[in-house]
Amino acid sequence: MNKLVTAGTAAVVVAIFTSVSGAAELSEIRNYKEYSATFSSAGQPSQEQLEAVKAAGFERVVYIAFTNSRGAIEEEDAVVKELGMDYVHVPVIWDAPTKADFYAFAGAMQREPGKKTLLHCQANYRASAFAFLYRVLYQDVPVAEAKSDMNTIWQPNDTWRQLIFDVLADNGVSPMCAGCDWEAEED
Repeated sequence: MNKLVTAGTAAVVVAIFTSVSGAAELSEIRNYKEYSATFSSAGQPSQEQLEAVKAAGFERVVYIAFTNSRGAIEEEDAVVKELGMDYVHVPVIWDAPTKADFYAFAGAMQREPGKKTLLHCQANYRASAFAFLYRVLYQDVPVAEAKSDMNTIWQPNDTWRQLIFDVLADNGVSPMCAGCDWEAEED
């Protein structure tokens, strides 16, 4: 009986350790940021980190950079699908993002808004800007809170700040708030 209890306890400890170590791997993804139980953004994960993403319960990966970007995973779409997650690709030009890019991303998210999603690019700059907009416009997160979260990753440059302002204006939302510093970083 003691051997059964010990073996059972060991299995539980291994399961807990595996779960915790999987979560720890998420934090190792470049600029990983969890916004809620169902939405996170990050820079480019490795193939092993995509396995940790799956193990953490993510159901969808949205990639908004180009597949030939430095550090991109060759055939990431196939890797993600083989892991059993949905894959959405909205290629966004770094120095020329468009409102159409954002709305394509938002449309994909709105088809299944409760699906646990990792949004990523190469450094989490594009992704955190889209996450800011999505959270404010579709999840009713206050501008100040969403801006504070984005600031933990970066302060958008002039190009990205203008995109953010244009999308917010389209939706009747002001980017101004207490503590919102929109001073652009240099590229």
